[in-house]
Amino acid sequence: MRKKIAVLASGSGTNAENIIRYFREKSSACVALVLTNRQNAFVLERSRGLEVPCFYFPKSDWENGEAILSVLREHDIDFVVLAGFLARVPDLILHAYPNKMINIHPSLLPKFGGKGMYGDRVHEAVIAAGEEESGITIHYTNEHYDEGAIICQVKCPVLPEDTPDDLAHRIHALEYDTYPKVIEKLLESEG
Repeated sequence: MRKKIAVLASGSGTNAENIIRYFREKSSACVALVLTNRQNAFVLERSRGLEVPCFYFPKSDWENGEAILSVLREHDIDFVVLAGFLARVPDLILHAYPNKMINIHPSLLPKFGGKGMYGDRVHEAVIAAGEEESGITIHYTNEHYDEGAIICQVKCPVLPEDTPDDLAHRIHALEYDTYPKVIEKLLESEG
């Protein structure tokens, strides 16, 4: 039986789309649901275009999580993937999915993580700090931003002439290649 994945995203949804497309070809799992905390997030359009059910929940629903957990249960979700999701996941949902909820972060945690560190802010900070390498971190989600147990990290160089956009391009390539494969391995290890 195929495992059902929910993707939580706040922005344009390129990672969400990549994950949806990856699992379309797999018999082990599929993306069955996309949830967002932003009414105008382009991930909603991407999801509709790929015929994946998607829902927007306002900030008040993300504070206690009851309505969101209800939708996750209605769709029989087995595993939750954060892909550019910028809100804190309510404890109610975290506790309903222990070791079944992961996030991707565009730096080598614990460096350049935490509340407010996302997207270009991370790449700007990496370059400003003179780092020679950056990368991605895939980790379990817990009550604290970017502090869950690390599952894997993949590195890339930071070149002296890099702009935040240059580094972002390199990081996105790592995300698109790595994240779906890690999700698949985690689901396979669950049996």
